[in-house]
Amino acid sequence: MINKEELIKKLKLKNFKLTKQRLEIIDEILNFNGHFEIEDLVFKSREKNLKASRSTIYRTLAILKDLGYIEEVIKFNNKTFYEVANKEHHDHLICLSCGKIIEFHDEKIESIQNEVCKKYNFKPVYHRLEIFGICEDCQKKEKV
Repeated sequence: MINKEELIKKLKLKNFKLTKQRLEIIDEILNFNGHFEIEDLVFKSREKNLKASRSTIYRTLAILKDLGYIEEVIKFNNKTFYEVANKEHHDHLICLSCGKIIEFHDEKIESIQNEVCKKYNFKPVYHRLEIFGICEDCQKKEKV
């Protein structure tokens, strides 16, 4: 989990403004459980009557991404989904029907990827695996 005080120190060190709105956006991001998109932040800020503009939300998210506190994990249906960084590595199953995102980790897949890199003398830096399909709940609905 990201330490908010450490994040604030880093922002100050990099000379970023720590406005009330930016701090409120950071709080909202850190309180998300799972994946989110920018529109989720816009909705939450309006719902809570925060005074953060859409452009402030975009800029804050970009700053946190550049500093490594937020990761862009999925691009799907013209949307970009993010999550708070510092999680254990995992991959994603994405339902094409309802948009549900399921996180998973599989050592066999990781091992195969490492073997492929070794075979081609390729030094991996990072990777993302996204599998698109239909989740169990949506499959059940289709049968009805």
